Amino acid sequence: MTDNIVNEVEVEEKKYSPIRYAWGAFLAFFGISSATHRASKKRKKLVGDIVCYIVLLFGAFLSVYPFWWMVAAGFADTSNTAIGTTILNRLVWWPSQSTLDPGYTHGAFYNYSQFMTKTFQNVFARLTFWRALVNNLIYSIVPVVIGVITSASAAFSFAKIQWYGRDFIFFILLAAIMVPGACIMTAQFSMYQVLGWRDNGLCLIIPGIFGSIMTAFFIRQFLYGLPTSIIEAAKIDGAGYFRIFCGFILPLAMPAIMAQGLLSFMGCWNNYMGSYIFIPQNSLAVNLPHALSVFDKNVTSIEGGYGVVLAGAVFCVLPVMILFACFQRTIISSLMLTGSKE
Repeated sequence: MTDNIVNEVEVEEKKYSPIRYAWGAFLAFFGISSATHRASKKRKKLVGDIVCYIVLLFGAFLSVYPFWWMVAAGFADTSNTAIGTTILNRLVWWPSQSTLDPGYTHGAFYNYSQFMTKTFQNVFARLTFWRALVNNLIYSIVPVVIGVITSASAAFSFAKIQWYGRDFIFFILLAAIMVPGACIMTAQFSMYQVLGWRDNGLCLIIPGIFGSIMTAFFIRQFLYGLPTSIIEAAKIDGAGYFRIFCGFILPLAMPAIMAQGLLSFMGCWNNYMGSYIFIPQNSLAVNLPHALSVFDKNVTSIEGGYGVVLAGAVFCVLPVMILFACFQRTIISSLMLTGSKE
């Protein structure tokens, strides 16, 4: 491609005077060109593509580098807290002293093993990594599975069933999204305290099973793209709305439901704020991000220091990254389809 452009430029230089060619090249650079300066236009497009790719690569680097720094810091030898802080401050690509060094005797994955076996016991009375992991799985799977089905049923009602006041009620629900979550946290805290949901973690499970307004909104937009004739044919055959929802709507709307379920799972998995505010700090019901932040504050009592904390951060991020890498096409395609309307 470059050779063709050079040849066309040489032909034009021979055919036209330098002043005329320079003026045409100047106009072609700003998009004002004629048939006599196609090479300049192609050169401009080539330069624009190169600049665009450089910017995109730089943005990708800014996104990936923090995660790489965290992974590299998880292998840092920070058993000596004072030296470990210096090692992390000077870390660019790889720590100067790491658990992968030949002279290190505790093993390459020492920080990770400390995080999974002994770390929590130095901060909490009986909490271990596996208990916090199970808590996180419960807080992420149970509300998401039940809540997405609840949101899908509400979306089906708002999209395909005609009933009095439907649009007005949906408008009220959308208006509730405008209320910041921080404004109602005090009331939520008092309610969970009275109901006794704080110590056992029910405050992170029960509210989620009633669905999400935002999830219902996206699934409703997806259902608008489905033909209403399917529902009408099922009603003629004698099927009720529950049968129609379970037998027709759920299978057809599965791409949108899966995408919203994955996004909800990511939000619940990283729900540090909810656990930090509603669950007591010394409770066995805290989730994994909350537990990680607690022993980060007690890093001086942890054998292994900051390297263990950063190894735990890798554990917190890794499941979400794997899920997004596996289902990114489903998520993106579903978000694109929710903008369509029949």
